[in-house]
Amino acid sequence: MVMDMESHGRRSELTTVADDIVVIHDGTDVHRFDELRPATQYEFLGHTVRTLQRPAGELLGRFATVNDVHFGELECGRIDDHSDGPILRSAPGDEPYPLTMNHGAVEEIAASDITTVIVKGDLTSDGQEQEFAAFERCYGAAFGAGLHVVRGNHDAYRGQQAYVGNTLVELPGLCVLMIDTTIAGKPSGAIGTGTFEWLADVLDDTLPSMIVGHHPQWVSGARSADYFGINPDDSDRLSALIADRRSILAYASGHTHRHRVRRLSSGVPTIEVGCVKDFPGTWAEYRVYEGGVMQVVHRISTAPALAWSERCRYLYSDFGVDYASYAMGSLEDRCLSIHRR
Repeated sequence: MVMDMESHGRRSELTTVADDIVVIHDGTDVHRFDELRPATQYEFLGHTVRTLQRPAGELLGRFATVNDVHFGELECGRIDDHSDGPILRSAPGDEPYPLTMNHGAVEEIAASDITTVIVKGDLTSDGQEQEFAAFERCYGAAFGAGLHVVRGNHDAYRGQQAYVGNTLVELPGLCVLMIDTTIAGKPSGAIGTGTFEWLADVLDDTLPSMIVGHHPQWVSGARSADYFGINPDDSDRLSALIADRRSILAYASGHTHRHRVRRLSSGVPTIEVGCVKDFPGTWAEYRVYEGGVMQVVHRISTAPALAWSERCRYLYSDFGVDYASYAMGSLEDRCLSIHRR
């Protein structure tokens, strides 16, 4: 249960729940409650919340993901050439907001003793060499060989080849299959026949797996080859693969700058995780157990990051969009336990 309360211009939001922690943001104030019991109901600052049920077995490891980090972006909230917004920029003299948000994410991930970080695309604003270099300075310097990257549409609009292709990341208790869903020059996504063949080759039915890519799956609604995520035909083929291979726990993506979970007919979640660069500004932690995986989304809470992301709460309001509700999603869209089938 999530309750949002406003008083004196402030908004109290229950942002994160795991098996052992609850985090509430009240504007730029952060309240963290830890050493909690799993699957237990608590009352904190007027919020009623139940901690997550822990998947069965021992904790085997942890890793983090980020997406839509957008190094090089200078304007937040601009849609094509429209002047409507609001369109936000860093204040004169301040560092560019992608640096503010990504430095905050790196600081928090490193402080959590997580050494494996998976980046689900849109490393850059326009795939420029200096933008890739800025990304690599920020994340590569912090995580080295523990950094694993798949590209997004913003990284390939001009046919760039940086981070092209698929990657298998083997972790204790889990394989992460990173698939390249980009179509050069287009915002929409696809999964080529070669990628499906690669997935069939590398999947190990004895070891749990997660598939991650930049674009979300099509699940329902009008079928269109120009769907903003993975086209319906490829999405259906991915759903069929997931239904057939019971070792697959979930598909996780970025691209939409929102938090959302939908369930495939197999019951497996297809997940979208919000962006780093604006509201609410997040990174996702995954706790790997013998019996499944727990996703815990964290709002980046360094003081500069919160100051910027709060400014972004009303992006796209000139278009009639409630961006805060869209981007945050529900608590269940951000934090959930995924059990082995």
